[in-house]
Amino acid sequence: MKNSIRCAVALMAGMGASAAMAQSNVTVYGLLDTGLVHVTNVNAAGDSVTKVPSLTGSFPSRIGFRGVEDLGNGLQAVFTLEAGLAMDTGTSQQGNRLFGRQASVGLKGAFGTVSVGRQINMTYIATQKADVMGPNLFAIGSIDPYLPNARSDNSISYLGNFNNFVVGATYSTGRDTSAAGGPAATGCAGEVAGNSKACRQVTGLFGYEVPAYGLNASYDIMYGNTGAAGGLTSSDNSDKRITVNGYFKVGEGKIGAGVVDRTTRAATGLTESDLYFLGLSYPVTPLTTLDTQVAKRDVKNSSADATLLVARLTYYFSKRTAVYGGIGRMKNSGLSAVALDAGGTVGVGKTQNGVMAGLRHSF
Repeated sequence: MKNSIRCAVALMAGMGASAAMAQSNVTVYGLLDTGLVHVTNVNAAGDSVTKVPSLTGSFPSRIGFRGVEDLGNGLQAVFTLEAGLAMDTGTSQQGNRLFGRQASVGLKGAFGTVSVGRQINMTYIATQKADVMGPNLFAIGSIDPYLPNARSDNSISYLGNFNNFVVGATYSTGRDTSAAGGPAATGCAGEVAGNSKACRQVTGLFGYEVPAYGLNASYDIMYGNTGAAGGLTSSDNSDKRITVNGYFKVGEGKIGAGVVDRTTRAATGLTESDLYFLGLSYPVTPLTTLDTQVAKRDVKNSSADATLLVARLTYYFSKRTAVYGGIGRMKNSGLSAVALDAGGTVGVGKTQNGVMAGLRHSF
């Protein structure tokens, strides 16, 4: 259960003026998740390693603050400050940023929510319900690390839900100001005078969602500039992702699937690929949930493909505390070198197997 701190804020208009009162709510929340993982073929020699993972377990660890103030007439002021934690060392994630996961403030009403800051974008939101493994250590984020890290610096965002239709967009004037801290950190600060495309990013989302099923599509394009990573060293370079995702309930279970079409126009040339995924989440007992997923990356005009198989079993001691175990297999073809575990390593063209176990607690 999240701990809420409620306070009344008095707005003083000046000497002799009456004080207006606004009801405010600030929630402190967090999630701690860590364990052990063993993976094979971490290098060309075929060695194995056992370690405590840094980036994630079943979910990345974090601590956050979320606030809401009622401004009247259905209008609210909202904010989110969220810091990522590396449980193996106790350090900050996202390039040692104080609030690297989210830092935004905005207004929420019947029109939706408008916010400004460093925040998750529409690519992140689009895959949340269809991807049953989520940001698990073994998941599609290993194949495309951007997906569970799709955040944008210097961004303005809109998200609204109207009669089950979901629409949203973000626009970033400089998509990532850091060159460290994970796959989303590309050192492309943007906001360059005289170049309106430098490090800009636009994402969009449109979908229809009800409890029984949902379907959505998203669009995401980021531009480069001098010094940016990933071969995007010019504002003429770009990395574009189009996703189509869906889910539907089958009894107590859920089936989710999607495709990510990616086109990268880098200084080194054009790369096109499709990432397909299909997963099932099913509560085998009231306290135990089984999640499974298969995924494949198909790189056009190349044999550097990768295929993922993963399963995870979670036992819930309570709503806040759970233990889990998982197995996974990543098959690399040709010159592919996609590690099974997020942030890990693998020998070129090698198949990697892994097992993981951990403990998760939320508050």
